[in-house]
Amino acid sequence: MLALQGDTREHLAALREAGADAVAVRRRSELDAIDGLVIPGGESTTMSHLLREFDLLEPLRARLHEGLPAYGSCAGMILLSSEIVDAGVPGREALPLGGIDMTVRRNAFGRQVDSFEEDVTFSGLDGTVHAVFIRAPWVERIGEGVEVLAEAAGHPVAVRQGRVVATAFHPEITGDRRVHHLFVSSL
Repeated sequence: MLALQGDTREHLAALREAGADAVAVRRRSELDAIDGLVIPGGESTTMSHLLREFDLLEPLRARLHEGLPAYGSCAGMILLSSEIVDAGVPGREALPLGGIDMTVRRNAFGRQVDSFEEDVTFSGLDGTVHAVFIRAPWVERIGEGVEVLAEAAGHPVAVRQGRVVATAFHPEITGDRRVHHLFVSSL
């Protein structure tokens, strides 16, 4: 669990309920020791800044390139992308890690007051998933080999490429652990 900023406590609890031995990652030695990583929701520009400050940006990109399984929710989806639309102010922008060949638009559904909840059909999971969208991104382009797992408002909001999964919504705050189980089962 990348624990630099964001809703780390909720993800750690969800991962443990899904059967993972979840730990907080804040240092290079911790990144080097893990078998998979969750990048939480939060503020993508702040997380990018902290990844640089803690000298984790390039090591994380390298681990993803080497095949590290990862799951990102909301800001985590933004960071796992290969390209970000409206990345923020130059010098303080969100930085793509390149875990999934996709273009993501930050805050695509609107501002904080535009946050909403919706039940979405999620490929591979029985029934619908109650999705909470908070200043959420959406996917504008997917590359070859990227599977769309769920859509909302006509846009992909959950995707997978290999063992990297990303959602625009926050399953960690709903009590539904199926998305976390899906990730943990890929480790």
